[in-house]
Amino acid sequence: MNFDAVGAAAAEALTLASFIGIGGGVLLGYVVGVIPGLSRSVAISIAIPLTFYMSPYIAISFLIGLSKGTAAGSAVSAILLNAPGEASSAATALDGYPMAKQGKPKTALQIGLIASVLGDIMATIILIFVAIPFARVALLFGPYEMAAILMFALVFIAGLSGGSLFKGLAAGGLGIFLGTIGLDNQTGLPRLTFGYTELMDGLPLIAVAIGTLALSEMFVQSERLRYDRANMAVTLEHRPDDRITWPIMRRILPTIFRGTGVGTFVGALPGLGPSVGSFMSYGMAQRAAKEPERFGKGEPKGIAASESADNAVIPAALIPLFGLGIPGNVSAALLIGAFAIHGITVGPLLLRDNPELLYSIFAGMILASLIMLALGWFGLMVFAQITRVPPHVVIPIVVFFCLAGMMLQGYGTFGLVILLGFAILGYLMKKYDYSFVTFLVAFIITPMLELNLRQSIILSRGNWAILLDRPIALFFIACTVVALVMLAWRSIRTGKPPAGAPAD
Repeated sequence: MNFDAVGAAAAEALTLASFIGIGGGVLLGYVVGVIPGLSRSVAISIAIPLTFYMSPYIAISFLIGLSKGTAAGSAVSAILLNAPGEASSAATALDGYPMAKQGKPKTALQIGLIASVLGDIMATIILIFVAIPFARVALLFGPYEMAAILMFALVFIAGLSGGSLFKGLAAGGLGIFLGTIGLDNQTGLPRLTFGYTELMDGLPLIAVAIGTLALSEMFVQSERLRYDRANMAVTLEHRPDDRITWPIMRRILPTIFRGTGVGTFVGALPGLGPSVGSFMSYGMAQRAAKEPERFGKGEPKGIAASESADNAVIPAALIPLFGLGIPGNVSAALLIGAFAIHGITVGPLLLRDNPELLYSIFAGMILASLIMLALGWFGLMVFAQITRVPPHVVIPIVVFFCLAGMMLQGYGTFGLVILLGFAILGYLMKKYDYSFVTFLVAFIITPMLELNLRQSIILSRGNWAILLDRPIALFFIACTVVALVMLAWRSIRTGKPPAGAPAD
């Protein structure tokens, strides 16, 4: 370990600019997370344009802090309104809302906050000790290994990120197709540009991300306003017995440790997302409980299990991102766009070329967790008031930020047209249960997959026998074929989602 880089990273994390940038990200994430219907991926996609004039370290740490704050804030609306800020907090509502209705909303909120912070910090520590050795090993990978790993990731994500394997493959295929637009990286010839010079560099990632995630979600939320029922908010009162105590803390600690392990494992696997981690952790906690019948009726362990796993997924999803350049979920995929804006190539080369930046990001993540604890603990009752903001006020504000963010990119009217087109596409994909997660991840990694695949073909001169000398590539090719066959068979036989995994 480079201790000089570690010392420089710690010094940079303790500057006033770091506190303002990371603290602002966590605060904004809390506000967004509390509002039902706004997910962390929506928040990141809207906030990326805000990082244009930040330093690379502050920009990435700001977005990671935003992601962490959103995950913790979404538990507030899940507990007080029984309306999770995003899908991954749905498991929190199963016990959080009943506990709040029993007169202990503050206790439920404090349990959720502590579980979120502990799960996040422990998963970040695991990331620090795993990502660097993983990145060093990944530096030994050539184009054969990278192409095989990327193909496996595409099939894996297609099978687990949507309601149907075939719909997932269709969404992934569309993402691959649109990812090839622009200049050919080998011949320099334009592909599918139709004479528009704006498409020479391909479709702008920011337009695709904001349109597919944020603006399309506003279309969905606008449609739901017609059938909106009155919010069943919980009354917040100052009661001396409504607070977390040491006996409660002692009961939930083992559950938090277990949930962190589950969330870390799920986050490190590309495509599963925080929803899978939170529900898996909740189910394991219920099966391990001596009185499983208490779950769903205000059991503190239920809140701790889902929130610790939900927040542990965020740092864990960065393990394949920093190690291989493959995003673990949509939020990690959006960070690739933020890195690209600042001229940084994410992946194993980051450790070799910018070790100070990588260590600074790690230090910023720890700082973001501590700020999240302080903001959440002292501002819990203030954030709870955001649940009173009606959707018809939130939606126009988010739409404005979507359009303004696209204009900041400098694409003008052409960019707004692309943004609107992908917003309609995202709306239709959500409406008909096509995996927009698979689409977006496939769109992002297609250039890398194409480059490595072409390099592999050129180096091997079309001779497949060379793979016999590449056991890692051969292993992932075999895994891809086996996963494709098994997922297809299970999808045909059951007619249900292969893993029941909701989209991120």
